[in-house]
Amino acid sequence: MSETRPVPRRESPWGRPEGDHREPKAHRCNDRAEDVIQACFEGNPFKTVPGPFKLFWQCMRSKPGEEPREPFTYLPLDPPTREVKLE
Repeated sequence: MSETRPVPRRESPWGRPEGDHREPKAHRCNDRAEDVIQACFEGNPFKTVPGPFKLFWQCMRSKPGEEPREPFTYLPLDPPTREVKLE
């Protein structure tokens, strides 16, 4: 989902501790949350928000890798896909 998109990073006025090379990682349901926020500005929120919010809630309650695969309602992103692990 969001793992391939870069996460904006702000520089701290105190800098970073020595040896700290961690990079921020977007939450797996971040795109679903953005879809809900966008729905708030697309006409009547009582009609536009419930669908995206339902998918966001399903995503938050799901286990990693089991997120809903339905397409986004308002974001111009491809629907999430599940990676198949071959053994």
